[in-house]
Amino acid sequence: MENQTQKVVTRFAPSPTGFVHIGNIRTALYAWAFARKNNGTFILRVEDTDKAREVDGSIEHVIASLKWLGIDWDEGPDIGGSNAPYKQSERLESYIKYAKILIEKGLAYSDPYTEEEVEAFRKKADEEKRPFLYRDHRPENTPVWDGTKPLRFKVTDIKSYEWIDVVRGHLKAGPEALDDFILIKSDGYPTYNFAHIIDDLEMGVTHVMRGDEFISSTPKFLSIFDALEIQRPEFVTLPPIMGVDGKKKLGKRDGAKDFLEYKEEGYLPSAMMNFLAFIGWSPEGEQEILTPEEFINLFDIKKIHISGGKYNEEKLDWINKEHIKKLSPEELEKNIFYWLPTELQIRKIVPLIMERISKFGDIKNMVDSGELDFFYKEPEYETSKLIYKDVPLSKIKSNLEEALGTLQNTEEADFTFEKIKALLMEIANHMDSRGEVLHPLRFALSGLDKSPDPFILADILGKKETISRINKAISLLNS
Repeated sequence: MENQTQKVVTRFAPSPTGFVHIGNIRTALYAWAFARKNNGTFILRVEDTDKAREVDGSIEHVIASLKWLGIDWDEGPDIGGSNAPYKQSERLESYIKYAKILIEKGLAYSDPYTEEEVEAFRKKADEEKRPFLYRDHRPENTPVWDGTKPLRFKVTDIKSYEWIDVVRGHLKAGPEALDDFILIKSDGYPTYNFAHIIDDLEMGVTHVMRGDEFISSTPKFLSIFDALEIQRPEFVTLPPIMGVDGKKKLGKRDGAKDFLEYKEEGYLPSAMMNFLAFIGWSPEGEQEILTPEEFINLFDIKKIHISGGKYNEEKLDWINKEHIKKLSPEELEKNIFYWLPTELQIRKIVPLIMERISKFGDIKNMVDSGELDFFYKEPEYETSKLIYKDVPLSKIKSNLEEALGTLQNTEEADFTFEKIKALLMEIANHMDSRGEVLHPLRFALSGLDKSPDPFILADILGKKETISRINKAISLLNS
């Protein structure tokens, strides 16, 4: 059950190893939302003790990812705080302090074996078809720990463990889950199993949110809590994010990408937050489109799902489209113009673009493919493209000339979408088929098999360019 007697403190503690998966960011999102909902504290902490896997620039990349999504923090490596420092590599004295407490209690010892010797023990266990347990090889007389050898936790009470998870309820694990494990490596850096417990203790973390892969390690964590006689935080196990088939966890082969790629593809951060929120959680009711403020207000860790949530990019596109619709006209124009070349930054083009995208990156694809060239380049096309079905060429030409005459006689001030549509539809409605005039007009103006209606095109192009392009089409038919 949730601890209601003290201020809520949550944290997100990524490792700076490069790639930032949406699963990592969702963990941060839930921890942040819970803290904000309860007027608590959200901490950003960096677990940088695995120096072999560390990638330069990763911390900055994580920070950029969180900031783009709209997640802020009260304490962290970039802003400081009362629990500084926030990088584990700068907190080594804390781990040594608690390691010495365990040594004094007889619950930690210096590991005298080489890696080769431990591997030999492991190999022998495999050959004998029994599980490898380090405690079976625990030395009787160990040297004083001086930091040059690994420091191991000594499991003195081989027992089953039971605990309560906020999401999964009552959980338990047998004694086989316990073994002597490394607290501090020979390089002086602590392992995750030890460091995160000390950090959470010193920073007053009340709720620990993490993936289900940590359930099997929880007995190790509990043995440390017991050994140090400290209170456990609330455990909140999050469901995995599954691939599109729903059968296995989302991985790079299934389309998982670095989180900031979503920014580069033109998704709105509010939509991304909305999308992530629903992969593993759902509120009361059927509302699917949430602002960040609405999400925080509705967020309840007891509504987190146990089973994995499926990744669905089509759903993301739909959610993003809904968030685009909520933008003010000024914000919509600003976002669309960002992706358009200068010559296409025309206010009248905004509704047209809006109709055809689910994310702003779609605009780049339209520009790169030449799909929008006709707005500022006179189109090139074969004369045959102007013909509608089996309508004779002479009739197509006559229809275009009638439309041309009507548009030429229209005042510049009246050359608007509504007026153009009314005039052209009056002509089209007198034809055997409206396509007899609308098809060649659309092709004359765009040169494309698929394009907006001729009324929209004429309105955007303006009277002079519209008449010029229709004249060109009539000339092609004459030749």
